[in-house]
Amino acid sequence: MTSIKFESAMVIAHNNKDYLMLEIHSDYEEPVKARKFVSEMRQKTHVAELKIHRKKRSLTANAYAWVLIGKLAAVLNITKTEVYWQYIREVGDNFEIYSVRNEAVEKTIAAWQSIGLGWLCDDLGNDIEPGKQTIIFYFGSSSYDSKQMANLIELIVADCKEQGIETLPPEELERMKTEWEMRERGSLNDSC
Repeated sequence: MTSIKFESAMVIAHNNKDYLMLEIHSDYEEPVKARKFVSEMRQKTHVAELKIHRKKRSLTANAYAWVLIGKLAAVLNITKTEVYWQYIREVGDNFEIYSVRNEAVEKTIAAWQSIGLGWLCDDLGNDIEPGKQTIIFYFGSSSYDSKQMANLIELIVADCKEQGIETLPPEELERMKTEWEMRERGSLNDSC
C-alpha cells in the first residue's frame, strides 16, 4: 500500500473518462512516492482511500498514560490491563459497530482482539436482522491520533486526581496538549 499526502484535489474529464487529480504535498518524499507508484502500477483495479491526514500521538504521551495507569492499578488493586480496558471503552470516537453472523462472532472477535491489547469487542446481543449479533469494535490506543490520545490522558488524570495520585502540573499537561494539537496541524516536526 502507498500512502501519499495531498493538499487539494479535483476531478478532470479527459477522453470521456474522469480522473482524480491530487495536488501532492510539497515535501520531497511525496512526489517521489507518487511517481514510483504510477511507474509500478499494473493494469489492475486499484482502490484509493482518501481521508484527512492526522499525525499520531507522541510516544511521550503513551508512556505518560501507562505510568498513570500503573499508579491507578496499584491504588485500585486491579491489573493495569483492566484499567487500560476501562479507558478504551470511555474515550469515545474510537469504535465501529457491525452486525456479525452468529456463527462468525467468536472468530471475528478473536481476530480483532489479536491486533493488540486495546483492541476490544463488546457483544451487544441480537441484531435486528435475524441470525446476527451487534458487536462494538474498539480501536486500541496505538491507532489514536493526538486528539484521542489527549482525551485518554485527560480521563486518566481526572481519575488519578480523584484517587489522590500526583500528576503533572496543569500547565505541563496543557503544554503537552498544545504540543499534540500543533503536531496535528503540522506545526511541529515528528522528532519532538
